Amino acid sequence: MWIRLRRRLNEVYNCFKPLKDGFIGHKWLCTSPCVAECVPALPTASRLTVEQAVRLWTGHFQQRGVSEPHLSSQYIIAHLLGAKTLEGIGQDRLAEFLTQEQTEQTWELCTRRLTRMPVQYVIEEWDFRDLTLKMRPPVFIPRPETEELVGLVLTDLQMKQGTGLSEETSFRCLEVGCGSGAISLSLLKSLPQLRAIALDKNKDAVDLTRENSHSLGFQDRLEVHHMDVMRDANIIVSMCSPVSALVSNPPYLFSEDMTSLEPEILRFEDHAALDGGKDGMQVIRHILTLAPKLLSNDGRVYLEVDPRHPHLIQQWVEESVEGLHYLHTHRDITDRPRFCILQKKKCNTDRTSIENV
Repeated sequence: MWIRLRRRLNEVYNCFKPLKDGFIGHKWLCTSPCVAECVPALPTASRLTVEQAVRLWTGHFQQRGVSEPHLSSQYIIAHLLGAKTLEGIGQDRLAEFLTQEQTEQTWELCTRRLTRMPVQYVIEEWDFRDLTLKMRPPVFIPRPETEELVGLVLTDLQMKQGTGLSEETSFRCLEVGCGSGAISLSLLKSLPQLRAIALDKNKDAVDLTRENSHSLGFQDRLEVHHMDVMRDANIIVSMCSPVSALVSNPPYLFSEDMTSLEPEILRFEDHAALDGGKDGMQVIRHILTLAPKLLSNDGRVYLEVDPRHPHLIQQWVEESVEGLHYLHTHRDITDRPRFCILQKKKCNTDRTSIENV
């Protein structure tokens, strides 16, 4: 159940907008008159049990076409009760009455969900691997596929640790486009000797990554910088190199595909975190061009990309980038070619072709 809810990451609001066209705390202004009409009346004369509240809001979500209605109501109410899921609070508590304060909070958060605001932003946090990260707009919500990317990086870096590379100053990771900091913070959690640098062109993302870093206690091992890989290339090279791994979930959507996205996504999430240009490779090219200058010997690049990209990336690197060769294409859990791994060339190293694994 939890996994299914986590994979519903494209649910976003369609009736709320930030006050004064900016994100001021967590206050939102409803712009649709239909919302007030479809919100159930707050009970005043009677009290609701946890189970009754879940059923009530599941029904209203279903009526309004909110996807995963039962899971949405369960997760929101469980969060208000201090748990991840209703199973986490125990069967006995389902029959307990909500306090007046809990009832009011349930109505407030479920009303946001009723307008299609994603659960991640309704409760202002989300789990990524073994971390709970703070979430807020307009910062891109990490998708489940990115957890697979982290797993690939961890496997390689743990092998390097075993060879003694962890004692070198180059045992560092660079993340380009950090968003909430999910990738870097997950790597730091799993590799105590690793240090990381995280970059993002969006100041909101930089601020959120720093906040998550401090709340998790990784602020001494993670540098976070407000930089654009396309604009600040020289500064990035001088400041960050050498690194053992360069990791990125860059904007990789083809520009023409942006128009086919749900309107809520276009309205809610940062376009710069989605749109990769005409062929989806605008930012990817800049990352790969810088990679040989940033990587230590045998250092690797790990990218999450569109399934159409691996062949295009290999061809472009072979034609345009000296000092970098393509190692592998890894498929995601749905068997789509999703992750590209490239490695800094040694002298006289033969070119390696794509290996699908």
